[in-house]
Amino acid sequence: MRRGSVLQLVGLAAVAAVITTLVAVLIPWLPEAASTESGRIHFVYWFTTGIAIAVFSIVVAVLAYSVLHFRARPDDDSDGPPTHGHTRLEIVWTAIPTVLVTAISIVSAIVLAQNGRAGSDPLIVKVKAQQFAWAFTYPNGQSYGSLTLPMDRHVKFEITSNDVIHSFWVPQFSQKQDAVPGQTNTIVVTPRHLGRFPVVCTELCGLGHALMRSHVDVVSPAKFASFMKSGGKTAGPPGLAVFQQNGCASCHTFRPAGATGKIGPDLDDLHAAAAKANRGPVEKFVEESIVDPAAYIAPGFTDVMPHIFKSQIQPAQLTQLVKYLSQGAKQ
Repeated sequence: MRRGSVLQLVGLAAVAAVITTLVAVLIPWLPEAASTESGRIHFVYWFTTGIAIAVFSIVVAVLAYSVLHFRARPDDDSDGPPTHGHTRLEIVWTAIPTVLVTAISIVSAIVLAQNGRAGSDPLIVKVKAQQFAWAFTYPNGQSYGSLTLPMDRHVKFEITSNDVIHSFWVPQFSQKQDAVPGQTNTIVVTPRHLGRFPVVCTELCGLGHALMRSHVDVVSPAKFASFMKSGGKTAGPPGLAVFQQNGCASCHTFRPAGATGKIGPDLDDLHAAAAKANRGPVEKFVEESIVDPAAYIAPGFTDVMPHIFKSQIQPAQLTQLVKYLSQGAKQ
């Protein structure tokens, strides 16, 4: 190939590489890397992207050069010359992708192994999913509807589900793990940025899937120690914590809790609902609706509420939740 042709190919490849690199770099494709593990995962992403840009640029350059120099004229209907092939070129274009794919595999395997190391003293948090909420249990036995984690400490999540398959994902941690009934799956996270990040279910799990949201607060080690010492108590009546932990806000509207769910009946006028249902006093009606949701189904709704709360919510917590809903609703 003549020197001018080589320079032209190189120029076309350079133009394609610059344009593609700008698209890759200037558009924020990835969320903030808020953990050590997500930083490694982002490295694999950019390592693979760099290889893809190089291959893409070479292919585009060859295609553009061929179109410019070897295209058929409008009045040329003749067949092209027969070509036997080029053994050396075929070996090269087989060997190079093999090397590149092997390199990606090695880098990915190293990162996967590093991200699975929890160290000698990880914080173990049990994650339990249910329609349509998360429950996070700490080593002291306390459970909450949201996460609080210390910065710069390995955290090992032990993830399972009460009902159907869910999937635990914090975008800024760059890792997903399925929550499967009867099975415990694990991931390791080492938060490195302070802040609040969303917890999302990424597995279609029912009508309330889109609202199965929580959050994780990454705090300093001192604040986390204070959180654990205080038992994680937050302002508000005890029933509020039970309401949040069991995902009631995903399906119901209840103004005292700031809930705006639309899947189930509105809980702001339970006294009127109890009178209309003729199921006795509001407290009895509320408790029955929680432990036996099929006993009475409000007009316009179907029996989609999980039938698990009778065994899942402890009697003391059930009493707190019933009192909270009954007192918080309009008289």
